[in-house]
Amino acid sequence: MGVKKDRHAGLREDFHKKRVVFSGTVDFRADTVVLPNGKKATRAFMDHAGAVAVLPVLDDGRIVFVHQYRYPVKEVTLEIPAGKLNSASDRPLARVKAELKEETGYTAASIKPLISFWPTTAFSNEVLHIFTATGLRGGTPNPDEDEFLHTEILPFEKAWQLVKKGVIRDAKTIIALQAWKIKLLEKK
Repeated sequence: MGVKKDRHAGLREDFHKKRVVFSGTVDFRADTVVLPNGKKATRAFMDHAGAVAVLPVLDDGRIVFVHQYRYPVKEVTLEIPAGKLNSASDRPLARVKAELKEETGYTAASIKPLISFWPTTAFSNEVLHIFTATGLRGGTPNPDEDEFLHTEILPFEKAWQLVKKGVIRDAKTIIALQAWKIKLLEKK
């Protein structure tokens, strides 16, 4: 057996110095790194504890979405329920159960991981964990005091048409719908 070569040799950057530019619900940093050629550079990014989202699927296959105003894009979006983890030690499963209940009023008999991904690796270390929730039982939504939203229930195909028409533009929602469709096709 020969010596294995690191196929990523010459790509890695080494941490040199941390600098927090802004600290709030997320931190914005401008760290100094050492490049593969030995020179230093600044890497500005959002230091994020992570987030969760849930694709709530009713017994008849319809999906529960929320309408919510998103200030950065200045629009009301149609998306799946989601929320930020409070810290890196926050448990995604516990957080997703709370978000489902807060935003839709539903509780679930079963919540399972669907997919986890990095939404924006160029400027954030956020990991977004998406779950599916089934065996839903209704209740009354209880959103955070600064959160105003309402629910809409749609068949999968109608939701997918809204993606294709550009009505649903939220990345986590599109990825959740794609992952769910793949999962259903794999079961056939």
